[in-house]
Parts: sequence; C-alpha cells; structure tokens
Amino acid sequence: MIICVGNTFSANRDLPTVSKGKIIRLSHFESRFVESRNIDVWLPENYNPRKRYSVVYMHDGQMLFDSTKTWNKQEWGVDETVSRLIETKKIKDCIIVGVWNIPQLRFAEYFPQRVIDSLEKPQRDLIILNQFKTEPKADDYLMFLVYELKPYIDSHFSTYKNQSHTFIMGSSMGGLISLYALCEYPTIFGGAACLSMHSILVSYELIEEKLIDNVTSVFRTYLKNKLPKANRHKIYIDYGDKTLDAYYKPHQLKIDQVIRQRGFKPQFWQTREFLGTDHSENAWNRRLNIPLEFLL
Repeated sequence: MIICVGNTFSANRDLPTVSKGKIIRLSHFESRFVESRNIDVWLPENYNPRKRYSVVYMHDGQMLFDSTKTWNKQEWGVDETVSRLIETKKIKDCIIVGVWNIPQLRFAEYFPQRVIDSLEKPQRDLIILNQFKTEPKADDYLMFLVYELKPYIDSHFSTYKNQSHTFIMGSSMGGLISLYALCEYPTIFGGAACLSMHSILVSYELIEEKLIDNVTSVFRTYLKNKLPKANRHKIYIDYGDKTLDAYYKPHQLKIDQVIRQRGFKPQFWQTREFLGTDHSENAWNRRLNIPLEFLL
C-alpha cells in the first residue's frame, strides 16, 4: 500500500487494510476551494493502466474500507463488495475515490447551498449558527471535486473521463450532496447514489416540524428546476425505518413525486425502502451492491 504526498509515493502504515485491490492515498490533497484532506483511491485487483476504468467518487472516505480505523468501528466494505461485483461481471470495472470529510465542516460542505441561500434570513441564520457553525461551503466543495480532484484522478489513473462513466455516491448528508452534485454538474456526473439520504435536510438537533417542512419544500422547488433532463442520468435513493432513517419516508415520498413528474423511468431512477434497517455503515454495507449495480 502506498501514499502520495504531493507527487511522491511512500509507504504508510496508516492506510486502511483491504481484502482485495489496493489503496493509494493522496495525503492532505491541497485545494484552492476547501481545506486539504486525504483522498483514498481504491484500485481493483489486477488494475491495468492499459485498460480504462469507470470512477465512483464517494464522500466520507474514511468510513469506506476498514472498520478498525473508523470512529464507530463500522465500514461500508467497499473493497469486498466492488471486488465481488467486478469478478462476477455484475458491474463495469471501476475505481473508487474516497474523499475524506472534515468532521467540523461536514454539514456546511454537504448541505445543498442553493437551498440554504433561498431560505428566509431567520431560518438561514438558525441553520448556519447551530448546524454549520461556518458559512455554507457546498458549492466550493463541488468545485474542488470537479475542477481539482477529478482532473487529478483522470491524469494519474487510467479512467474514462466522460460523464457516462463518472458517478458520485454518499449516505445521509453525503446523499444530499451527491444529488446536488448531479443537479449542478450534469455534464460531469452520469449518476448519483444517495443511501439513507437525509431528506429532512436539517440536523437531528434542529428537528422542528415547521422548519423541516419549509426547508424540504425549498429543496423540492430546487429539484423541480435543476434535476437533469430525464432518462439521461441515473438517480438512486434509499432509506430504512429505524433510528434517524425513521424520519425520512414522508419527505422522501414528496421528493419522489418531483422526480416522477420530471419523467424519470425505472431504469434511470429508483427509490427503495429497506424495512428493519437503521442509519449506519453496517446497513449501507449490506445493500451497497444494489446502488452499484444500478449505476454501473
């Protein structure tokens, strides 16, 4: 396993342990738009620079591969699931780009910025003060992904650069920013997977029915205006019914109505409910194959 510091590769004992493939870490990847952070690039077994690979960009990159290194001792199990799906030819050959979050900036970077900017000032200020604790940063985060990270990945790895082979995926707030990325950059991303998408938008501590209804209404208006043209991109959304996921269904059903009205057909859009599942990496691990097969 290797690490890249700047343009230099060296051994690193802190890398996640993976069962198949290998991790290349871009350590403290610098950006003009956001604070530097680690990027973990997973390459499949027998990665061949003479081949081309699709790319899946995943948020919360420190949670993807190795439960011994995560804060809650859970992981997505990305290396195991993607390896199995490639070996059984259920998905295209791909690489995974795990973009680490910065915990204190996660809400500010993952909350759709055009939504927060469309709220009335008292509600906007309340969310920024209590949830973001800094100015909104989602648009800067997406510019980092699109104008800095993607060009680096495409120039240093053997990738398909076009939209139809480039996908974005996350869970909870990471699901929100994935759908937002698809809406803001439809020529870059061919599809988004949003597991346990945080359809109430505000944080658990800020839950208040009137606030939720207003924010989600603004989000739906945004989607009505900004969803990409139907049946040219793939959208996958899911939710469970335990812990935080238990709040999502009524709001997700209204979002589904917007997507349906835009004309998305089943081969390009799925929303799925998983009964008995909670809001955790263990839950996303168990169903990760479903969005991957849908996108790839």
